[in-house]
Amino acid sequence: MPVFEYTARNMKGDLVRDKIDLGTRDDVIAHLRKNRMIVVQVREAKGKGGGIADFFKPGVKTRDVVIFTRQFATMINSGLPLVQALDILSQQTENKVLADVTRAVVYDVESGHTLADALRKHPKAFTDLYVNMVAAGEAGGILDTILLRLAVFLEKNDSIVRKVKGAMIYPAVIFSVAGIAIATLLIFVIPTFQSMFASVNLQLPLPTRIVIGASNLLKNFWWAMIAAGIFGFVAVTRYYKTTPGKLQIDKLMLSLPVLGDLLRKSAVSRFTRTLGTLISSGVSILVRRLALHPHARHADFFGRVDSRRPRDHGAHRRQHGDPQRRDGITRVDCRW
Repeated sequence: MPVFEYTARNMKGDLVRDKIDLGTRDDVIAHLRKNRMIVVQVREAKGKGGGIADFFKPGVKTRDVVIFTRQFATMINSGLPLVQALDILSQQTENKVLADVTRAVVYDVESGHTLADALRKHPKAFTDLYVNMVAAGEAGGILDTILLRLAVFLEKNDSIVRKVKGAMIYPAVIFSVAGIAIATLLIFVIPTFQSMFASVNLQLPLPTRIVIGASNLLKNFWWAMIAAGIFGFVAVTRYYKTTPGKLQIDKLMLSLPVLGDLLRKSAVSRFTRTLGTLISSGVSILVRRLALHPHARHADFFGRVDSRRPRDHGAHRRQHGDPQRRDGITRVDCRW
């Protein structure tokens, strides 16, 4: 039987927080009302995390967020209260992780937080772009319109990602098959020729000796190669999380013959689509102050764009006024 955490006020007006073991959330509410208590919040108690099960827990896919956003917009447009709409979504969402996140958002909203602040606590499900647009919708009273625009944006963005991944499947398959074939030759075929060449007692050509040496290296030190590969992958990943590392690796990726052009076009498409969605949603933003998140892909490309903006901020303020005071600039993190 699940354990529920509840917050309620007793007859004296004191706030009571406790846990109770009942079948459903409705049973908890009925029990509290029977005891003449005013229900403030009821939620299922969370178990202890950090185990191996959490490591293999599936994430929240973009498609699930799109469906969640469209349903949420429909409910808000129909006049349902915010908390009731979120509670319905938490029960109907098929993705268990997103359902847990939605229940946590319901608790935060009922506790007095804004919807944007509640969503900001779950960056793995809702990006900074999503949170900032929701904040703009709450401030302007057009939350349903903003949610529909978000759904359209996420669908188009997901379509671009799928196209890029689809274009990379064929080269990845070719390189994988080639690697497996070369490893098979070096491990099983070359040793047979090596024993045959050794019985002849002749000086072998340099290319043949190189191939035989590669075969011996792979047979005797395969464990070291695997360890070096894992170490290299972890080192590059950690280096890429730093600002200089991201800059250097992005320069390398953008300079590649075919892949670089594909990545550049994809980054430009996402950037312009994000900027257009933000501006159309009423988020106050100035292009020269647009802050790209340090983890945004291909930061080198946008760094070049930012480096070309005029530096005479004093002349700009004298001509147009201080943009931060005039419009209240919102710092947006474009995390893709």
